[in-house]
Amino acid sequence: MSEKSNSLLGVPSKRQAEVLSFVQKYIKNNGFSPSMAEIAKALDISAPTAHQHVAALRKKNLLQAGGEGRRRSIQTYDKPSEIPLLGMIAAGGPIEAIRDSRPVEVPSSMIPSGSKYYALKVAGDSMIEDGIPDGSIVVIRDQQTADDGERVVAYMPDRNEVTLKRIYREDGKFKLVPSNKNLEPFYEDNVEVQGRVMGVISQEFNQ
Repeated sequence: MSEKSNSLLGVPSKRQAEVLSFVQKYIKNNGFSPSMAEIAKALDISAPTAHQHVAALRKKNLLQAGGEGRRRSIQTYDKPSEIPLLGMIAAGGPIEAIRDSRPVEVPSSMIPSGSKYYALKVAGDSMIEDGIPDGSIVVIRDQQTADDGERVVAYMPDRNEVTLKRIYREDGKFKLVPSNKNLEPFYEDNVEVQGRVMGVISQEFNQ
């Protein structure tokens, strides 16, 4: 496999990350790349849609084309990396430890070197419109700061609760915004950022 600087890598969407994860694991297990039909079947999408995702990943330097004329010509730049699955994060309450948790594999391009990362399993649908459904796994960069509008792990010390929301600062307070039209934003006087969402991985690809 070729190496590519992380500074030149694009950020994959949720579905693109799923395609990349499947391709990496398929190559690891079989020694050659999957066909478009196999990608489509694994992700329950059409072959043309699979082709579009692969093309997008190539543009982002996350996948590369193999030799000319080869049917199975998809190659990866990076191997999957493992990060710890620390627990489950819900709409409120502390992060719950997951019994018998194990590391999860994520595309290395999603976790550039120089920072610490961990994963959390999401409970609930408060962020569903950001492509984070119930049961998905979010990749978190361990950091204590965030810009307005970023998705963060927010600890609310006054409640002793942790939540996954978009964060904003308004009139000296913190505004925590769900990505679900059926839920309302809420305000907190005290919020501590414990990490920022870097990507989303479907649970099925880490089973």
